[in-house]
Amino acid sequence: MANPFDLTGRKALVTGGATGIGEGIAVGLAAAGADIALTYRSHKPEETIGKIEAMGRKAAAVQADFVGMDETEASNIVGFATDALGGLDILINNAGIIHRQDSVDMPLEEWRRVLSVNLDSVWLLSQAAGRRMVAQGAGKIVIVASVLGAQGGLRVPAYVSSKHAVIGLTRALCNEWAPHGVNVNAIAPGYTATDNTKALRDDPVRSQALLDRIPAGRFADPSEMAGAAVFLASDAGSYCNGSVVTVDGGWLAR
Repeated sequence: MANPFDLTGRKALVTGGATGIGEGIAVGLAAAGADIALTYRSHKPEETIGKIEAMGRKAAAVQADFVGMDETEASNIVGFATDALGGLDILINNAGIIHRQDSVDMPLEEWRRVLSVNLDSVWLLSQAAGRRMVAQGAGKIVIVASVLGAQGGLRVPAYVSSKHAVIGLTRALCNEWAPHGVNVNAIAPGYTATDNTKALRDDPVRSQALLDRIPAGRFADPSEMAGAAVFLASDAGSYCNGSVVTVDGGWLAR
């Protein structure tokens, strides 16, 4: 019986794939057999590329800043991945930013910056990849949301709004593209040891409050998001459409 989690021969684009959750997913997809193209902003991709190539997979990287992304830039990124890998079967929309500030003081420019990266770029890249996938009759799109797509959080109104929005986008695209063989799903990570949570983890009081609420009693390692991504990107998840897979150590169950 064939392994339904096997991604051998599949071509994947992972945004923000040089660090954090993006790197964890990129390496996990490569371990399952996929070739990987990734985007990066400031964190150099050589180490991640090395990990992927050490497994015998093809790897490529392109620098991109998703603030203010337009349709041409999104199309160019998808085109880069397709050309570098010889096709595109999987899109992991992972790149994201966060801004922590009291809502009464938050400048409009920060609100727009977060929404630009966390929502606008997800829409534009999904649209660009979706055109190709619908035309070829197959594809997997996975959007990295958050447990804060189901909650209100504290002092992160733009981030929370963006994560609620991409869960809605996941469901909207699923309704249109599932009949064309394109699966659109989301992952909702809990509190994970990445740059986005560094300020929280460095605050002893806030960190302990979070750990006390997580049944698993610890923050996730970025690599622990890879399993859900492999599942949704593989034949194992072929009947998942519009799903949100929560990987949070029990946070939302508490």
